[in-house]
Order: sequence, then structure tokens, then C-alpha cells
Amino acid sequence: MTDKPTNEDFLRQADPMRRELLAHCYRMMGSVHDAEDLVQETYLRAWRAYDGFEGRSSLRTWLYRIATTTCLTALESRGRRPLPTGLGAPSTEATAPLVQDTEVPWLEPVPDALAGAGADDPASIVTSRESIRLALIAALQHLPPRQRAVLILRDVLRWKAAEVAEAVGVSTAAVNSILQRARAQLKDVSPTMDDPVEPLTREQREQLDRYVAAFENYDIDSLVDLFTEDAVWEMPPFVGWYQGPRTIAELVKVRCPAEKAGDLRMVPIAANGQPGFALYHLEDGVHRRFALMVLTLSGQGISHVGMFFELRLFDTFGLPETLPAEASATK
Repeated sequence: MTDKPTNEDFLRQADPMRRELLAHCYRMMGSVHDAEDLVQETYLRAWRAYDGFEGRSSLRTWLYRIATTTCLTALESRGRRPLPTGLGAPSTEATAPLVQDTEVPWLEPVPDALAGAGADDPASIVTSRESIRLALIAALQHLPPRQRAVLILRDVLRWKAAEVAEAVGVSTAAVNSILQRARAQLKDVSPTMDDPVEPLTREQREQLDRYVAAFENYDIDSLVDLFTEDAVWEMPPFVGWYQGPRTIAELVKVRCPAEKAGDLRMVPIAANGQPGFALYHLEDGVHRRFALMVLTLSGQGISHVGMFFELRLFDTFGLPETLPAEASATK
């Protein structure tokens, strides 16, 4: 006879999987805060059921099955989390009034370290940078929840169709049909799950340095040369989004609260397997948290900026509310 598994066994074996499960829940939900809550719920459900775990699958597979079910249940009462680009055509006038919608549950970025995609974390298929990129997470949000789950389990986790069928409660034939529809909906999405995330080149790092300098020196005109011709700028909870270097530069010049060099400071972050920055704005002599930027780079320049004004994300990224006077991304 084998010893009955104990809750201590569960904690010892399951705790190292927490980050990859958070990445999985994040792909499903599009919210790092929802993902954290649902990982907690997953562990609670698994803890309660562990006495009945018979080991017919690995503990990892069992936990992913519980996490997937937990996410699908949560999604029954929640809408998708879009970015502004998923809601309509771009705004043509950078000087037009900004329209804010706080009722939309907007997509959120996730810290690389929290999702297991940090530079010091061994690469693995379940926490890879490729599968948490902002554009891909935004695209996944357009899929119905079950399609989303099937696509993630098959194309990210590389589960067999029979394993996916058991996890989502359908037949193997249904899994193959659902997967085909999901892939068809995402076929024009860039990047895809199979696109590699390459390390930043020296030229790209220099470009990021120039980007920081343009903001911190209030040299907004210099931004024009840093963006690709079809670059996109979006900033939830504002519903508008903007395309093209000159439109973006004009938007920043008109809408950015900075007025002179030194009003903004930028601290580098790593989010969704991409470079980014935390912006701090000078108020009453102190640089206070303002917004987070997640950047997408191409060989030609910066192709996308997602700017997020949800201040509690600073806590998620482990960032302070204010900066010392000398803090800067260029130092």
C-alpha cells in the first residue's frame, strides 16, 4: 500500500508551479489582478481536493485542469478585456478631447518576473515570453472563453487533444473543431504564438535610450524619428487610439502634463516579455507615479506603445509611489 498524500506534500510540490499557473490564468483573463485571485482560488480548490488526488495524471496537469475550470467559471460573469484598438478605428485628431471609459474592464500588463518570464528564469513553454506578449493577450480576448482555453492548452501548453477534452468538458472531436475555429480567428494576428522573442539589439537599446531622453528632456519632436510609419499609441481607459509618428508626437505634446525638461522621469520595467517604462510626473516638487508604458519594437523602430493609467499596477510591479530626485531610466 502507498501512503495517503498529505497537504504538506501538496504544498511542497505545488508551490513552485505558482508563477506558471499565474501566467496561464493571465492568458485566460487578461488581468494580472484577476489572475492572482484565480490562482489563489485554484490552490484553495486543490488543497481541499488533494486527499482524493489519485495520481492518474501529474500534479501539474491536475492543477492546470483546476485552474482552467476556475477561469472558465469566472469568465461566465465577466466580459472580455480589450485594448482601445479592439474597439474601433483610430482617432484622426490628436487635439480632439480625450474620451475616458472607466466601465470597460481594460486589458492589463503583467510583470515578467510575476509570470515567470524574467531574464533570470529558465525558459519554459508554460511561462515563455512569446505567449504573454501584449498583442497576443489582446487577441486572445476576442475569442470566446472555451475557444481561448482550448487554444492555450493546445498551442501554449502543448497538451494532447484528449487531455484538453477532459479539462474543458467536451469530446476530443469537439476540441479539434474548437481549435480550428480559434486558430482561424487569430490567423492574422501578429505576433503569433510561434514567433520567437529575440533579445534586444544594441540599436534597439540605443533607441530606447533616445526615447527616454526625449521624454525626460521634453524634446517631443524627437519622438517622430523613433516610431515606425504605422506605429500605434493607445492608453486605456481612454477609448481613442492614434497611429503614425507625427500624430503620436502631437498627442504627447498636447496631452502630456509635462511642460519642461525634468517634469518626467522614467524607470525601466519588463512587462509581457517586452521593454517598458514607469512614468513619474513632477507634482509639488515630487515625482509621483503617473502611468506605465509597454513598448513593442520592430527592426524599423517602436511600433506600438500601450500606456496604462491604472495606478495600482505600480504596486503589482513593485514600484514606489514617488521617486528620489535622481532616479531616472538613463542613469
